[in-house]
Amino acid sequence: MRTDDKLPQVKGRPTDLARPRMTRTRRWLLGSTLAVYAATVIGVLTTSWLVRLDWQVMLFRPYKHWPEIHTFLDYFVVMGQRGPTAVAVTAWIGWCCYQQRTLRPLIVLGTSLLLLNITVGSVKLGLGRLGPHYATSVGSNEMWGNGDIFPSGHTANAVVTWGVLAYLATTPHARRIASVIAAVFAFGVGMTTVYLGTHWVSDVVLGWAAGVLVLLALPWLEPAMARAEVLLRAMYRKVREYRDRASAPRPLSRPVAGSALATPRTAHDDELPARETVGVGG
Repeated sequence: MRTDDKLPQVKGRPTDLARPRMTRTRRWLLGSTLAVYAATVIGVLTTSWLVRLDWQVMLFRPYKHWPEIHTFLDYFVVMGQRGPTAVAVTAWIGWCCYQQRTLRPLIVLGTSLLLLNITVGSVKLGLGRLGPHYATSVGSNEMWGNGDIFPSGHTANAVVTWGVLAYLATTPHARRIASVIAAVFAFGVGMTTVYLGTHWVSDVVLGWAAGVLVLLALPWLEPAMARAEVLLRAMYRKVREYRDRASAPRPLSRPVAGSALATPRTAHDDELPARETVGVGG
């Protein structure tokens, strides 16, 4: 029996949610963020003033000046770690999927994280920058080594994971609240990595830019995500129909018309077989 049409619709939830489009403002923001991204990479590659700022902050060692907040920030930086944040946001988005009767929120989250891993991971491995704790030459950009900290993965992940909540918000009020929360976490996680000495300042700047680029590019992927949702729904229906057929009780076999259910008894069936007379003696 089909039940998807009988699920109660939650009041106040739109049944057909509008998908964001790539507007002129989004294109302008995308171009500006891409320029910041390119300028940051070029600034580090050419060992510009940005690298000098990296070393000044690193040698300042903020964690030694404010040790009283070290423990708290050790826990706070987890808000940018991929595993815990993905679990927390997935739980919330799963509830949204149930409320809105759509798979789109989960597909958007999965697409954004996949795009983030591809773009940020490739740059990390390609540039191979060493972190502050592994720096070997004061004033150098520490590029082309065995590192993987440029851009900051924690920072970019915080931007994307929490920013997806604002991207999926269905009302302007909810979008503003989610945007503020995402901005606080993204800024806080980035500055925390600088405080702990695990990232250069330029790592964090590039991480912010990388995360924002992923969010701004999502409207271009909306048609593909819509097709993926249709495909997943079709696959789910086929699996459910196959499961229903497999679990349905099979009807008992009917006798063939015109055939007797049992062979009629004859008079000879009630007679006992005759015993052979056995002679005694003789």
